[in-house]
Amino acid sequence: MRILLIGATGTIGKIIHPELAKKHEIISAGRNSGDFRIDLSDTNSIEKLFREVKNIDACICVAGDCYTGDLLSLDEEKLNIGIKNKLLGQVNLVLTGQKYLNNNGSFTLTSGKMADKPVKNNISKAIVNGGINSFVLSASLELERGIRINAISPGKVSDIPIEDLINAYSKSVEESINGEIIKVNY
Repeated sequence: MRILLIGATGTIGKIIHPELAKKHEIISAGRNSGDFRIDLSDTNSIEKLFREVKNIDACICVAGDCYTGDLLSLDEEKLNIGIKNKLLGQVNLVLTGQKYLNNNGSFTLTSGKMADKPVKNNISKAIVNGGINSFVLSASLELERGIRINAISPGKVSDIPIEDLINAYSKSVEESINGEIIKVNY
């Protein structure tokens, strides 16, 4: 399988990339590193990436910035960091990528436990992660050509057994599930 991995050199990307590469061809993309460059906050950058990378069976996104801070420090500009990067970036990845992904391909997005279990100083993450989960649930009902979509919703990465994280991403890509929010060690 040919997999486009966005955010391959980030925290999660560094964990799943070598494992997925044992069974699949991985094409990496990132803001500053990888085989290709992408800015998730720029729809033109997303379109350019999909025009350049051909014959993709799966697209995994483990990238996207989000603001961390308390309610009093939160404003529209800070909230938009996560909305434009992580939420809309992943949504636009699917909206654009669905035209390029091979038939019966899959998208795997990344949200996080804050969608279900928010903690202080993470309102922006809760909003963004909840939005990603809702998008996945809705988009799974309408994607055509057999394309599937799922989200991985991990707890704090440093607290998760690496095998559980790898298994979640592998399950999303390799199994025929669709519209699932795969929660990893809440």
